[in-house]
Amino acid sequence: MTQAPEQTFDQSTVDRAQAIIARYPQSRSALLPMLHLVQSVEGYVSQEGIRFCAGQLDLSEAEVSAVATFYTMYKRRPCGEHLVSVCTNTLCAALGGDDIYATLKSHLGVGHEETAGEPGTPGSITLEHAECLAACDLGPVLQVNYEFYDNQTPDKALGLVKALQSGEKPAPTRGAPLTDFKQAELQLAGFFEGRDADLDGPSAAPETLRGAQIAKDRGWDAPTMPANAEFPALPEKK
Repeated sequence: MTQAPEQTFDQSTVDRAQAIIARYPQSRSALLPMLHLVQSVEGYVSQEGIRFCAGQLDLSEAEVSAVATFYTMYKRRPCGEHLVSVCTNTLCAALGGDDIYATLKSHLGVGHEETAGEPGTPGSITLEHAECLAACDLGPVLQVNYEFYDNQTPDKALGLVKALQSGEKPAPTRGAPLTDFKQAELQLAGFFEGRDADLDGPSAAPETLRGAQIAKDRGWDAPTMPANAEFPALPEKK
């Protein structure tokens, strides 16, 4: 059942929500991208956003809230124009991630999931520490609106943030050209709005592919699995 949109969500947002729902055999499966759609409008997931999702998907607000509060990508407070995520998991931390986070925290005067500047306005920055950004071969790393900036140092990260505050959009190390948080959320919902070329951005760095390149150069191949390979029996479920 589709309810009338709340004031924040206009007809174009409702149309996008229905397009998301149409991708799935069961409407409730559309909840994750729909929460990204909400963030592309609001810059976070408000209670109004939760009601919107519940109405579009015929779910209870409790069901939507359970998902929105489980995943860290769904923000419960308004984000800045840019979300800066600093990896502080083991390897990045040991390589300088903790120092990078401390430098940015001091410069911005905010802590985890806090915003320097008025949320959503040009140059505003939301800072967070991330548990793992899956780029250990390029650590320490940080992301801006989920785009990678690899092999960082405190000075490089500080320069990046200052550039963001002044309205610049420095090119990520790999991936798509940098946009703002709301536009990134719209893409995560599946709408590229003329930015389809962003999908063509290189996602792998030379460091990541070095092992495969060495194997190719030396003619190394993994053995082919025999067509009649026997697999161990699965344990009996009790």
